[in-house]
Amino acid sequence: MRHLYLIGLFAFISTTVFAQVPANLENELVLLNVKNGKEKVILREKRHFEAPNWSRDGKYLIINSNGKLERVSINGKKLGIIDTGFADRCNNDHGLTFDGRWLIISHNVPGVNSAKGGSRIFMLPVKGGIPRLITDNYPSYWHGVSPDNRWVTYCAMRNDEWDVYKADVFTDEEVRLTDAEGLDDGPEYSYDGQWIYFNSHRTGRMHVYRMRPDGSEQTQLTFDNYDNWFPHPSPDNKSVVYIAYIEDQQGGHPFGKEVKLRLLDVETKETRDLTPVFYGGQGTFNVHSWSPDGNHVAYVRYINND
Repeated sequence: MRHLYLIGLFAFISTTVFAQVPANLENELVLLNVKNGKEKVILREKRHFEAPNWSRDGKYLIINSNGKLERVSINGKKLGIIDTGFADRCNNDHGLTFDGRWLIISHNVPGVNSAKGGSRIFMLPVKGGIPRLITDNYPSYWHGVSPDNRWVTYCAMRNDEWDVYKADVFTDEEVRLTDAEGLDDGPEYSYDGQWIYFNSHRTGRMHVYRMRPDGSEQTQLTFDNYDNWFPHPSPDNKSVVYIAYIEDQQGGHPFGKEVKLRLLDVETKETRDLTPVFYGGQGTFNVHSWSPDGNHVAYVRYINND
């Protein structure tokens, strides 16, 4: 089974920067109230964009499109491209430190072995600037940062195995956190720094897990028949929002599938739907997108007019 989802994952990685999407596809940037389920579409365009982050001050969102990152106000006003220097092939694994001062990006370095993916992780000031390399090894796809800004967490392939790693921002030391059979991905710190949430295919189906920052106490949290990806813990540390594929994707997270967003109560382990089923997948909900007050999340929904 392992070779099946690795082959699939390579295919999805190759489309991260310049996704192959239907010509008449429309993209919606949606703000979802997790308390009452109400939604607000703040941007709708035919160009392809992905993976909204919510700024730590709550004033704008960051999305990626065509290798660039840009800001969009919470009212849908386009605020311009972020200057990321030489990093002009940014994929949809990007986000902000908890203090809002730094932007962390995954940039596909040109000339690197494309069969495995050339993504490396960089950090730069949130207002833009020259990126500083954090992970020399590749491929590395960023997903989380510790509340003290000391560690970044990411999915990486080393020796033909996809696992969760963390790296020291100051020393660039790389630490492997998972070694289970099957793809481990999407590692994200809780706001209190006590847990790292991630998704794993170790049982033959993708599910949500969590572990301590040192890799201990790896515990499965979802047990349904969906493929569950990219868990994002809430500001109050009580819940996690994630994207669920309705059908088995063999360990991948492709674009253009039936998906929905779900909420997991980490205390009771109960789950509930936040949205009905919609057309989405890769690019919909890859990175942390909670509003600072914990009332909303942002996501991308696709509408295929073909």
